[in-house]
Amino acid sequence: MMLHKKPFPFTGLGLFYDTISNGYPMHYEGNVIRPPSEWNSIILQVTVGCSHNKCTFCGAYKDVTFRIKDDETIYRDIDFAAAHCQRQKRIFLADGDVLILSQKRLVKLLTLIRKELPWVNRVTLYANAKAILAKTSKELIELKKLGLARIYMGLESGNTTVLQTIRKGADPERMVKAARHAKQAGLFLSVTVLLGVGGVALSQEHALDTGLVLSKMEPNQIAALTLMVMENTPLFTKMQTGEFKLPTPEGLLQELYIMLKNITVPKSQFQANHASNYFEINCRLPRDKEKILKEIKEARQGERILRPEAMRRL
Repeated sequence: MMLHKKPFPFTGLGLFYDTISNGYPMHYEGNVIRPPSEWNSIILQVTVGCSHNKCTFCGAYKDVTFRIKDDETIYRDIDFAAAHCQRQKRIFLADGDVLILSQKRLVKLLTLIRKELPWVNRVTLYANAKAILAKTSKELIELKKLGLARIYMGLESGNTTVLQTIRKGADPERMVKAARHAKQAGLFLSVTVLLGVGGVALSQEHALDTGLVLSKMEPNQIAALTLMVMENTPLFTKMQTGEFKLPTPEGLLQELYIMLKNITVPKSQFQANHASNYFEINCRLPRDKEKILKEIKEARQGERILRPEAMRRL
């Protein structure tokens, strides 16, 4: 595949930018933003930007007007992938919210991918609560049968005040409803949470409520990232004026401890192994919970080495 992947500073979402090498024939506008686990996937840009694009911590699409790309461009990229990307078994549909497309267009797209890229065994995308709940159970099941396997959903926080402050566009109850809706359709659900997004003022409430909401959502995978405030965001302005203060590394570890302690799920993968984090975790819940809590406590007490500030990335 001719996609040159290169980490690039980003926002608290903890995702990656990818740069496109000169001469790369697939059409892409802007920078590729994808989950870290999709590093070896075919990246097919279906939408440009994010349908919500109001989150105060996210600088990914601040200067981009959301739109759906025309079918001709998308299908031409699929043709290229059919000819040159036969080693990639997965495909990620970018940008911020492809599930917002009409059911008719999604069915047409997934049907074409299945026909032209028959070796692809997993199709994934980002989706917010609004887009998930806009689909009926029957529609989500139809998409799963056509190849959609995984949805990446950003919870960020389970605290009502934090969600309102960061303008996430959904309250905890709606987040839980969307998660259950996706899981009932048989889709793999990966949920992202953001350490530090409540600031010092709401640090403990953010951590506690996020653990409790995750327990209600019961995602297949939980990814905890650490907020790194970017200059092109409203949150940066608040930090400059002193209205928002980011917790210290020790405070962020305390959030991680409280959050994890309050997660009760039958089975889930818990990860805090992104480069934005000070302390790396990759475990299974509930199996490894007590072991990891002990390790976090040791890190808070200075008995474990944290990732140096200069090594943290987004």
